[in-house]
Amino acid sequence: MTLPLSAVPEIEPEAPEVLELPGEASGLVAEGADLAAGEGSAEAGETAKPQVARWYAVQVASSCEKKVKATLEQRAVTLGVSNRILEIEIPQTPGVKLKKDGSRQSIEEKVFPGYVLVRMVLDEDTMMAVRSTPNVINFVGQEERRATGKARGHIRPRPLSRQEVDRIFKRAAEKKPVLKVDLTEGDQILVTAGPFKDFQGEVIEVSGERSKLKALLSIFGRETPVELEFSQISKQS
Repeated sequence: MTLPLSAVPEIEPEAPEVLELPGEASGLVAEGADLAAGEGSAEAGETAKPQVARWYAVQVASSCEKKVKATLEQRAVTLGVSNRILEIEIPQTPGVKLKKDGSRQSIEEKVFPGYVLVRMVLDEDTMMAVRSTPNVINFVGQEERRATGKARGHIRPRPLSRQEVDRIFKRAAEKKPVLKVDLTEGDQILVTAGPFKDFQGEVIEVSGERSKLKALLSIFGRETPVELEFSQISKQS
């Protein structure tokens, strides 16, 4: 006797595979349960899954995020895959840089330096377009170990979960602007405002998150550590 379809129990999907990124991007999670179309072929008799665009994390060379984004956008058009490589993003948050002359410059701080997010339909053509882009290191994914030898195996890209993508962009949108200053330990400064105005000193500590620094000032003939606001000093050449 043939059972009606409604009587056939549904099979629960396997739990998604969790993958951590190295460095500052260790919070990214890859969803192994949702594999993009294009990896492997459907078995005989099965209906092929529709192609779905998903977000992937791509590791790039240091400080080359913008260059990779611009180059990949251009290559997607040239290689005829712009209909499958849909978005390329560098999650950023606003910041302010205090220049040597005391003026402030608006900047963008990367949320995950060294990574670019790409929303794309994963297939052989789009993978090759991304991997062959100058300054791209590789996709973030699961390494398929080689059976022999010590060489690293092939990296199989994994899509990011919807929840993780939402969290990344939400973090970029909500993070408060950070004030950065072009100063390091050992730099000479001049105090331009406050009770120590016109004192000169040497930087011993910089706290960008607090927009403050500590400097040794000569007060009554003694080197005294003093905490100052970035806006109270200027860098001496």
